Amino acid sequence: MYDILISEAIEGAAVDALRERFRVRYLPDAWKNPQLLAETIGDCRALLVRNQTPVTAELMDAAPALQVIGRAGVGLDNVDVEYARKNGIVVCSTPDQNAISAAELALGLMLALVRFIPAANHDTKEGNWNRRAFVGAELYGKTLGIVGAGKIGYLTARRARAFGMSVLACDPFLSQDNVLLADIQAELVSLEELFERADIVSCHLPATSQTSGLLSAAYFDRMKPTAYLVNTSRGQVVCEPDLIAALKAGRLAGAALDVRAVEPPQKGELESMPNVILTPHIGAWTHEAQNRVTVAICNDITRVLLGEPALNAVHQAVPQRTTTHQTV
Repeated sequence: MYDILISEAIEGAAVDALRERFRVRYLPDAWKNPQLLAETIGDCRALLVRNQTPVTAELMDAAPALQVIGRAGVGLDNVDVEYARKNGIVVCSTPDQNAISAAELALGLMLALVRFIPAANHDTKEGNWNRRAFVGAELYGKTLGIVGAGKIGYLTARRARAFGMSVLACDPFLSQDNVLLADIQAELVSLEELFERADIVSCHLPATSQTSGLLSAAYFDRMKPTAYLVNTSRGQVVCEPDLIAALKAGRLAGAALDVRAVEPPQKGELESMPNVILTPHIGAWTHEAQNRVTVAICNDITRVLLGEPALNAVHQAVPQRTTTHQTV
């Protein structure tokens, strides 16, 4: 019997500390096989995942001793949070620990777009010296539109302000007198107005039924032909066929996508477009962020298994399930 099942590649000193205290089963590829997951989770009291393990109602039903689900990251679209709540299972995530890394990537992609850095790098390595082919633009004086002004959106905007950009924000959960909006001197506007006025639109939305496919032709058609789209949040929020059509029609100048609707994606039209930058969902993939994420989530799992409240719980901080499974 095991206390903790780790179903994805999560390693580090904090995981080693879990192994010293609890019985840990490490199956980094188990997320690929839901049947194996259900057969393996058995008496485990804790499940540690990233974003690839489908933590469904069926999987929780297969784990009657499950007390806590630890999501090493921000998004919870792979976890049935409501079913966990109804069954007294604690769900923990790490909402702040990778925010700086994600914000820095968003700024890096903006710079790469407006200065044609990937194309210039490739061309120069081919033996060319085509300076005039890569006349770009400055971020200074441009308008950044932040779609979703939560922690990552806020940190992205703060960094953009340091580049001399003005900021528009669209977030239905914030009011104009929000202190964080005031800190970045952001103007709160509708999504329509944001797409019309922004030189760069940076998306920081969670994947929900309300946001799925939200960024579509209805908004791309409003963009300046010199504007860019950056998405470092969730691929599902962008309607990729509409984005491809808009890029082909010159509705916007280019796009940078760190996330895709299906990951990993099949090679398609986006991969062949010279004005599109694609990265493999690396927003949180820095040594610093991964260390903070792993430490925080392992700490919360330890706390719950020892009968203490979780610090980063999504709903209840203490499990409501009863179990006779004892800590080693």
